[in-house]
Amino acid sequence: MTGKVVRSTGSWYAVRMEDGSILDCRIKGKFRIQGIRSTNPIAVGDIVEVEPEDENGVITEIHDRTNYIVRRSVNLSKKTHILAANLDQAILVTTVAQPKTLYGFIDRFLATCEAYDVKPVMVFNKIDIYNEEQLEELEYMKAAYGGGAGYDYIETSATEGVNLDKFEELLIDKTSLIAGHSGVGKTTLINAVEPDLDLRTNRISDAHGQGQHTTTFAEMFPLTKGGDIVDTPGIRGFGLIDMEESEIGDYFPEIFRLKGDCRFNNCLHLEEPGCAVKEALDEGALAPTRYQSYFWMVTGNEDDNPYRQDNYA
Repeated sequence: MTGKVVRSTGSWYAVRMEDGSILDCRIKGKFRIQGIRSTNPIAVGDIVEVEPEDENGVITEIHDRTNYIVRRSVNLSKKTHILAANLDQAILVTTVAQPKTLYGFIDRFLATCEAYDVKPVMVFNKIDIYNEEQLEELEYMKAAYGGGAGYDYIETSATEGVNLDKFEELLIDKTSLIAGHSGVGKTTLINAVEPDLDLRTNRISDAHGQGQHTTTFAEMFPLTKGGDIVDTPGIRGFGLIDMEESEIGDYFPEIFRLKGDCRFNNCLHLEEPGCAVKEALDEGALAPTRYQSYFWMVTGNEDDNPYRQDNYA
């Protein structure tokens, strides 16, 4: 029997079977020793084969994945954690404040999407609460990620109902991962377009201005108008996986477009002469925070970056 994993809570997996029923399944021990260096050898979105076992099931096979989103595990640095598999898109919800989404986090997430062949879409949420300075930063972000990098984006307010129709349209007939820091409004957005799900939300911490975790594990939900959405726990950090320094620039679309104009075909865009990327940066044609993220990802040393931005975090 074939099904799709819709929830993973550790040792048990909820699998949506082809008839729409949900079957609780465990996995055979062999999956844990097949060289998969992941904290979760089976992820939400995986297509699996299941054999009946009493009232439950046993997962016996994982189909090949078309793609997936993976990050380095926070507590087990030598292992990875797969957020979800077989995705049409990954929707990154960001906020300029309450809480502030960090540029480094955004750029590592987007680079991972590029590396693992997942289409990213950005949502700039809470646009109704920003002051003048924060609105200026929002304009910078729209220019950096929309105009510069070429990513699709929408601006929303989940609480005020701004552009919820566009958000809903994004989801129809697609399998979408929705991710972001805790408190940016992921679950509120989902509830706004699918109120029957009634997912649990929580308030922002007064002490730290950060969101408090409410979603504790990834879970896939069917949508009324077609498609599935994967709600994920709020992510504080996003560690990169298996990226060579020579290929990182290929995961920044605006840097990839420029590299053919560099004097050297192996240019890392650091100190090399005749670098088209550094020239674009000096001329204001490349967002400095994007280069900052690239520099840190290649060198691992943020402090030595001569283009360091004070508002970068």
